[in-house]
Amino acid sequence: MIKRCRACAEHHFYPRPFCPSCWSEDVEWVEASGDATLYTWSVVHVNDLPPFPERVPYVAAVVDLAEGPRMMTNVVDCDPDDLEVGMSLQATFHPTSDAVTIVQFRPAATVSAR
Repeated sequence: MIKRCRACAEHHFYPRPFCPSCWSEDVEWVEASGDATLYTWSVVHVNDLPPFPERVPYVAAVVDLAEGPRMMTNVVDCDPDDLEVGMSLQATFHPTSDAVTIVQFRPAATVSAR
C-alpha cells in the first residue's frame, strides 16, 4: 500500500496526511505494484545495535518505486556482488513480530508467486 494524492495523482512515501507535492489533504491508500529499481546500496558489515549484530552483513539500499517515490529498505536473497544500479526488484514482506511486518526487496527474477 502507498499513499496517492487525489488532487494531483502523485504517489508519496513515507505516508502522511497531506500531499508533499501540492499540499492537498485529499490523499488515499492505494495498492502498490511492488516493483522497484535499485538506486544505490551499501553493504553493512558492522552494526552493534540490537537486533542487527546477528544480521550482518546486510544490504541497506535506496530503491525507486515504480509509482515514483524513493525509499530506504534492505535487499535480500541476493549476493551483494550481483547488485547493479537499475536492476529490477520486487517487494517481499518480512514479519518482525506479530504486530509488525517490514517491506524488503529482492531481485525480480527470484520472486515466486505471491
